[in-house]
Amino acid sequence: MFDPREKIAVLIDGANLYSASRSLGFDIDYRRLLSDFRQKGYLVRAIYYTALAEDQEYSSLRPLIDWLDYNGYRVVTKPIKEFTDSQGRRKVKGNMDIELAVDAMEMADHIDHFVLFSGDGDFRSLVEALQRKGKKVTVASTLRTNPPMIADDLRRQADHFLELSSLAETVGRDPATRQQRQVRPADDEEDEYEYEEL
Repeated sequence: MFDPREKIAVLIDGANLYSASRSLGFDIDYRRLLSDFRQKGYLVRAIYYTALAEDQEYSSLRPLIDWLDYNGYRVVTKPIKEFTDSQGRRKVKGNMDIELAVDAMEMADHIDHFVLFSGDGDFRSLVEALQRKGKKVTVASTLRTNPPMIADDLRRQADHFLELSSLAETVGRDPATRQQRQVRPADDEEDEYEYEEL
């Protein structure tokens, strides 16, 4: 799947990866994930995308964001938008698809192989556009949850599919090192923002 001569970019849809790994029963060790992909080829960029609640004094996501920012990841954030739906329910929205897609297209001339950590079917068009530029695209998500957390058309479009559960041994966090979690419940099924500290 990987050629050691390839220039690799790892693009992480933070909310999507968090939901998938939690559904599989393990937490991602982002230090190990970076190390794993550095061994697979020449890792040019690792970018983590997430939305943040700007109005909160403390966010449980902030320690993770700060750690990633100082440890080899580029972090792209934007504020969560809050709204009330037609039934009067409070909802939050923080989709990062456009930011991720724009970054991928801007990097395309310098990258051989993109690794997208997301199962969001909205990325199928991005994968197709990168392939038209002669780039390989691997999508990392899971089929082992019920329902599967990867859209079928995204999996079919990708050059390679990386089952997230197969990475648990290499990039999963050792439960013995887990610190106390502080989790904020999700308000929206489409964009979940339940995160934990490192």
